[in-house]
Amino acid sequence: QVRVVESGGGLVQDGGSLRLSCAASGFTFSSYAMSWYRQAPGKEREFVARISTSGVTTNYVDAVKGRFTISRDNAKSTVYLQMNSLNPEDTAVYYCAKFRRALTLPTTQENDYDYWGQGTQVTVSS
Repeated sequence: QVRVVESGGGLVQDGGSLRLSCAASGFTFSSYAMSWYRQAPGKEREFVARISTSGVTTNYVDAVKGRFTISRDNAKSTVYLQMNSLNPEDTAVYYCAKFRRALTLPTTQENDYDYWGQGTQVTVSS
């Protein structure tokens, strides 16, 4: 049974940092790209960051470039999102997602992801 479970969200002040984790199980983690998405109140879910199977290739939405870092530990079947210099616009539920196809660079299209976590709330106060 495939599972992806996010953790690490919480309340942080403007300018603060958080590290999100996504623990995966039920599939060969090292064979699949992973991504983070987020959904702010009243808005559609949006792509945040993606990482290739080896971790060498990463991409970010412009709004988080230079502040967020996605990484993965294949030995622990976990993907991370280090978030620095947080601001209130980063307030959202953050989701981890498994790319549908093995050994392939990921897209940013939600339909290309087949398993999603339940999300973890990140709230940045001003």
